[in-house]
Amino acid sequence: MHSLKNKMAPGAMAVLLSLLSLPALAQGAVKDEYKWLTFAVFGAIIAVTMFVTYFAARRVKTAKDFYTAGGGVSGIQNGWAIAGDYLSAASFLGIAGLISIWGYDGFMYSVGWLVAYITVLLVMAEPCRNIGKYTLPDILAYRNDPRKVRVVGALSVVTVSTFYLTAQMVGGGVLVKTLIGIDYEISVIAVGVLMLGYVLFGGMVATTWVQIIKAVLLVTASIVMVILVWSQYGFFGDFFDAVVNDPKVQARVAQILGDAAKNMTPQELGQRFLEPGLLFKAPIDQISLGMALVFGTAGMPHILMRFFTVPTAQEARKSVVWAMAIIGGFYVLTLFLGLGAAMKVGPSAIIGTDAGGNMANPLLAQALGGGRDSLLGNFMLAFVSAVAFATIVAVVAGLVLAAASAIAHDVYVGVVRGNNASQVEQVRAAKIATVVFGALAVAIGIAAKGQNVAHLVALAFAVASSANFPCVFLTMFWRRCNTGGIVAGMIVGTVAAIGLVLVSPDMTYPLAVKAASEKAIVVAADRLAKLDAELAALAVPRMKLNADLAAAAGEAAKVPIRAAIEKATAAETESEARIKAEIAATAKTKAAAQKKIDDLHGATTSLMGLEKPLFALKNPGLISIPLGFLAVFVGSLLYRDKRAEDMWDELYVRQNTGILAAKAGGAH
Repeated sequence: MHSLKNKMAPGAMAVLLSLLSLPALAQGAVKDEYKWLTFAVFGAIIAVTMFVTYFAARRVKTAKDFYTAGGGVSGIQNGWAIAGDYLSAASFLGIAGLISIWGYDGFMYSVGWLVAYITVLLVMAEPCRNIGKYTLPDILAYRNDPRKVRVVGALSVVTVSTFYLTAQMVGGGVLVKTLIGIDYEISVIAVGVLMLGYVLFGGMVATTWVQIIKAVLLVTASIVMVILVWSQYGFFGDFFDAVVNDPKVQARVAQILGDAAKNMTPQELGQRFLEPGLLFKAPIDQISLGMALVFGTAGMPHILMRFFTVPTAQEARKSVVWAMAIIGGFYVLTLFLGLGAAMKVGPSAIIGTDAGGNMANPLLAQALGGGRDSLLGNFMLAFVSAVAFATIVAVVAGLVLAAASAIAHDVYVGVVRGNNASQVEQVRAAKIATVVFGALAVAIGIAAKGQNVAHLVALAFAVASSANFPCVFLTMFWRRCNTGGIVAGMIVGTVAAIGLVLVSPDMTYPLAVKAASEKAIVVAADRLAKLDAELAALAVPRMKLNADLAAAAGEAAKVPIRAAIEKATAAETESEARIKAEIAATAKTKAAAQKKIDDLHGATTSLMGLEKPLFALKNPGLISIPLGFLAVFVGSLLYRDKRAEDMWDELYVRQNTGILAAKAGGAH
């Protein structure tokens, strides 16, 4: 099995992670004798979801059934489905991995995505449900030129879905490869085939129920794991004290800080893990990331699609409230899962299994169950990984459905056919678009292995927040907004977000990689020297006790010494195992850093021909979001659109009352 290579490192964090990357375990995380258990658990969950798809397929007869489950999903069901759609590989695998490697800063993704749903509840849910029919471009086409806005809207939807989709495909490939040892490429293809089965045969009905099932499993597994972590490390205050005093956490912080850690006590190093600044060095970086996550959620096409599956605006609001409760509770759990993995498994071991840290949760489950050699440990690993796999497939299904609907409903039916297509033709177009986009998803997933999925999703949120959100928000709440503004906002927002990323620290800069690699080699060498000294010093107390035993006169004097020798021997054995494991991991870190230098082959510039970033922020939201809004304002003021002005009153009434909402989204 090939080691994970960072082909498109997304930012300074990923660059450092690539320096620390170690080959995935050649035999997979699961030992050969327990692979049958992994296959059995995976097979059971897949069988349940395919059984649901079989029954759902019989209900899909019209385009409305395929895109929105016929509008017959209740608020509670839709809330769980939204949670299932939203709690992606980035949430379950990526964020826990970030927290286990970077501490507090990794939790910022959780905070951003949770706060985002307040925006969705207060601003977007009800108006979108009242105006739209199937897709995000439906909302934009209501009062603007349908042909123009459907084309640019569909392009934006496909762009956002592609970035988000890439994260899920990478997560699925890493998961199966690391667990069982199946090649990454084959793993990604398996995700694609399953996803196509859900969408092609069951449409939104099957996708909804698959998302509900996996959300319930995901939340249940997380609660059980957190309870087990708390049982070992204590609750809340005691838990955080355990984090501060954990040697593996302290070693990780020392590794990140380098020279700055030399004058810090072990407790200060551990406390630093619970403070901001290890990943995001500047507060402005956190502000930019937060803006992208909050506003990006309100512009994610597969999230907005979910509001069209409920029968009334009241149910749309109810579904968001339920989703907020479920998602909020889960994201609080990610903090304890990530920190628990840092203590129970160790950052070095997590990075050693997968450079992006995406296997932190599955490895934590295995450790909590008794380790790699235990039946329970491997069952827990298999169950958590199977749930994560179901998470990935369900989210991929929702994304492909959103992208396929944009291509088939907005471009083919709305633009090419001028809304003159039969129900049979619409469903056929949707299924063809599903196959095409699904194949594209597999190809991109194979090309993008080695990425931390949370970062790829953040890029999708940057585009959604910069292009989709300003256009959707202003077309609903600003009378002067028109077709010119929508087209300008979509283009400028998308180009600004992607363009700024291409010249930001999110790209790979060979000179910086080489410098960081050389520094990592020096840090690893120093750490190895210290570990060797610790190993050599372990036997000293026991040797002294043996000398005392030999010198002691009488059996009564020797009894307490023998007890002390036994205790010292047990402690020595445990410490020796820990130190040897850390020596092995540090040696691999050093080798991986050297390999990274060798792989550069003398390269000095990034993909864009730059030696260093032109744009300092890791996430472009702080700049690209205002640019998106500005483009909508300027474009609307410079363009005259009588239709947009005439339709304002009707749109205003409909978005606030839901009158005739079922007919929204058609040609006007």
